[in-house]
Amino acid sequence: MVGNLNLNVPTDLYINGEFVPSESGERFDILNPATEESIASVASASEADAMKALEAADAAFGEWATRTPRARGEILRKAYELIMAEQTELAKLITLENGKALSDSMGEIAYSAEFFRWYAEEGVRNIGQISVAPATGARIIAHHKPVGIGVLVTPWNFPAAMATRKIGPALAAGCPVICKPASETPLTMLALMPILEKAGVPKGVVNIIPSRKSGAVVDKLLHDSRVRIVSFTGSTEVGRKLLHGAADNIVNTAMELGGNAPFIVCDDADLDAAVEGAMIAKMRNMGEACTAANRFYVHDSVHDAFAEKLTAKMAAMKMGNGLDEGVNVGALVNAETRDKVAYFVGDAVKKGAKVMTGGAAPDSKGFYYPPTVLSNVSDDAELTCDEIFGPVAALQTFKTDEEVIRRSNDTEYGLVAYLYTKDLKRGMALSEKLEFGMIGLNRGLVSDPAAPFGGVKQSGIGREGAHEGLMEFLETQYISVEW
Repeated sequence: MVGNLNLNVPTDLYINGEFVPSESGERFDILNPATEESIASVASASEADAMKALEAADAAFGEWATRTPRARGEILRKAYELIMAEQTELAKLITLENGKALSDSMGEIAYSAEFFRWYAEEGVRNIGQISVAPATGARIIAHHKPVGIGVLVTPWNFPAAMATRKIGPALAAGCPVICKPASETPLTMLALMPILEKAGVPKGVVNIIPSRKSGAVVDKLLHDSRVRIVSFTGSTEVGRKLLHGAADNIVNTAMELGGNAPFIVCDDADLDAAVEGAMIAKMRNMGEACTAANRFYVHDSVHDAFAEKLTAKMAAMKMGNGLDEGVNVGALVNAETRDKVAYFVGDAVKKGAKVMTGGAAPDSKGFYYPPTVLSNVSDDAELTCDEIFGPVAALQTFKTDEEVIRRSNDTEYGLVAYLYTKDLKRGMALSEKLEFGMIGLNRGLVSDPAAPFGGVKQSGIGREGAHEGLMEFLETQYISVEW
């Protein structure tokens, strides 16, 4: 039993449709970030356990791949309905192991379930083509087949959504999967498995292997020829290591990596709308998101007004245990994350930044850091070139469009950028100049299961969501024939 949840929360590995202890018997504790207390002990998978999961996925592949797209889609649709029926309890579980406010967790469950509904519909659109070769007259038939067994490595910041965003298209395409959830937050993914069973997912099609030996376990899988795709969401640093591991067997890769999102407020922006968008782009998930606004570039003519409005909004947020009523800022996931945020703020202040609100962690139990606004942030502050991953808005000024585009693009990352202006023509022109895979134009939220999510440069390879997400788990076969 985890907390007082009316929910089955298993704590063993899920392999071939059964919850089983790890072969070594090793387990690890899961902490509640709000209290720093252990809420569960979870089995830690070994390399041998990973191979068992791979055997199960391999045995399930043939039958699952040959089911009709509609049959697979009906199971995904049922999973959507069952998850939404358990939305509140699943959200409480996310808050218990992740720390985020319950309102954030409720939103994550709705977002997570939507990937199953989307791919229940999109999976039937695996459409090929037939054409005539101009030179020979032969028919060119191109169709798409399941790529094979997928290894899915998911992060702690969205423990449900980052898993369903991968499992949904994989299952729709006909691929079985082995999921390695983050060690900080494995309970949510384990709790989803009885739901997927009830929806009709066969044994072996989805396997869940939490592990404290993540590197060795995943590397072992990547060096087995039966694994044909690795899909990872997490830091660019870890992504590079997985790319090296995938290279030996030429495993397909789908990488959603780090970000350093600029949030641009032009001189003609609707400031109230920009502040509302900033609150979403910065404070969704307390800033623990690769899409979080990291660098705020505000035109110098409107900077003071924007800073005042944003500071008032941030200061009014209630921090506390995410399960408590009225709390909209919970605890960060662990001490390391909190301490990194505190370091970034301290570094910025030493280099001239002014604290408008927040700026210091409370002296209490829990990994808390308050909503913080910094103005007069210098370009050499470390938080301008690294992900803050916390509730800190760092404000800088600019004078011209050319300047802000240059500064925004001056990063190895290219995931998302946000831009506010009343002039749509100007907004579209600036968007095209921004070197990012996604743009929030007068919007503080870009994530949508129906949209292609992903970045450029060192923010990733490939796209998740939309039809593109399905194609990551399919490969094209060309048949040349005459008739």
